[in-house]
Amino acid sequence: MINFFVYILYSESLNRFYIGLTSLSVEERLENHIAKKYSKFNFTQKASDWTLFHFIECDFLSQARNIELHIKRMKSAVYIQNLKKYPEIAAKLQVKYKGN
Repeated sequence: MINFFVYILYSESLNRFYIGLTSLSVEERLENHIAKKYSKFNFTQKASDWTLFHFIECDFLSQARNIELHIKRMKSAVYIQNLKKYPEIAAKLQVKYKGN
């Protein structure tokens, strides 16, 4: 079974978060962003100091995509910080989007 992850990166130099999803390990995905292996138009190309802030493991691609979009729609650094601070928020998202 393939695992999917919603991951959140943080750049101190930009003071910004980046939200994405992957079927790779989150560590490998982070290394790829730092090595600039993605399109020159990818937002993560703007900095080289990305760190893994948080990640959520998902059972299905659709679940990961829905959680990723949910977090992006919030447009809130406070919400992202609360995802890490309060694991029950992520657990509720996993349940909410399990059947989608």
